[in-house]
Amino acid sequence: MSDFQKNMEKYAELVLRKGVNLQKNQALMVNAPTEAVEFVRVVAKKAYEIGAKDIHMNWTDETLTRLKFEHAPMETLETVPQWRVDMYDYYAEDGAAVLSIKPSNPDLLKGIDPSRIAAANKASGNAMQNFRSYTMNDRITWCVAAVPGQAWAQKVFPGESPETAVEKLWEQIFKITRADQEDPIDAWNQHNQTLASVRDYLNEKQYEKLVYKAPGTNLEIALPEGHVWKGGASPTEKGTIFNANIPSEEVFTMPHKYGVNGTVRNTKPLNYGGNVIDDFSITFKDGKAVDFSAGEGYETLKHLLETDEGAKRLGEVALVPHESPISQSGLIFFNTLYDENASCHLAFGKAYPTNIKGGSNMDDDTLDQSGVNNSLVHVDFMMGSDKLDVYGVTKDGKEEPILNQGSWAINL
Repeated sequence: MSDFQKNMEKYAELVLRKGVNLQKNQALMVNAPTEAVEFVRVVAKKAYEIGAKDIHMNWTDETLTRLKFEHAPMETLETVPQWRVDMYDYYAEDGAAVLSIKPSNPDLLKGIDPSRIAAANKASGNAMQNFRSYTMNDRITWCVAAVPGQAWAQKVFPGESPETAVEKLWEQIFKITRADQEDPIDAWNQHNQTLASVRDYLNEKQYEKLVYKAPGTNLEIALPEGHVWKGGASPTEKGTIFNANIPSEEVFTMPHKYGVNGTVRNTKPLNYGGNVIDDFSITFKDGKAVDFSAGEGYETLKHLLETDEGAKRLGEVALVPHESPISQSGLIFFNTLYDENASCHLAFGKAYPTNIKGGSNMDDDTLDQSGVNNSLVHVDFMMGSDKLDVYGVTKDGKEEPILNQGSWAINL
């Protein structure tokens, strides 16, 4: 067996055992593009060896996706078939594990009318609200991972042949996810412990707000009473431990939906719905985005913020040190799963209810009263760098450094 095949086998084992933590007699639903078929077959074989009772595949094809956005009538883009909603709800109610594999061509929908993309995203957000409650409340195990597609690989490594670009991107994925190590599972156990130590430190502090200072960024983010920092591995309601993202280098919580003030500038491109948004700046007042600009993708950003009222507010605040292996690679991946784990980031839209004490059991009115944002979208964007300072403000008004020039400034 070649080194590549060995690493692919270990990567598949990793997403199943540390990602979704597949259990015997549990169903597995896999969302994947046709380009990932080789890896999916390895995953399926290992899943059945673990004891999966069923593997359900949801295939997509980027060429067909592009054709649909080019030619389908608007009413089709605005409609999610009920059978699709029922299918996702069925597997969620059955307690299935959900694995989503993304190659993510950053330019897939370049040139498509942003209003068509926005309409499709809004329709999907509305239709999948019940299913999303299972993932955002950790009622089932789920994981997002990635494999190289040619278009994505050549975006990361421009000028390389498709074959060489894909090979180089596989090497980076294996390295960043620790799949190339002798025992990736043990490496992730240690990594999760490191993230847990940061998470525990911040949960004990219970800062009233965070202050961000960097070129183009001067932002204050209030944190709600009883906020919970998470990161690395998490338990489901039934106690199954899983990693929702592979890779994952972040610790994160929620901002108070009415407590964000100031301006933030992005530091990495945002790939949203097959379009790139870059060189953008957002100004917030009392939690709401009141002004924005963008050097690239202005209309896409505009439609994102206009999805609903909650899309103009933040639902996540995440800290990632500049020493992240993704950051240290020196690459821009044009893929949020990777770029968000290279950089501190924020998210427009819906907050995870698990980021506040008792949030999973709160109704919408109680969540709102507690400062928890709600929206049809949840879109991360990167704003961290080696020039970012982050301070935590205690209840008595004292500022304590958390990140200094992008590096941890806390004693763990």
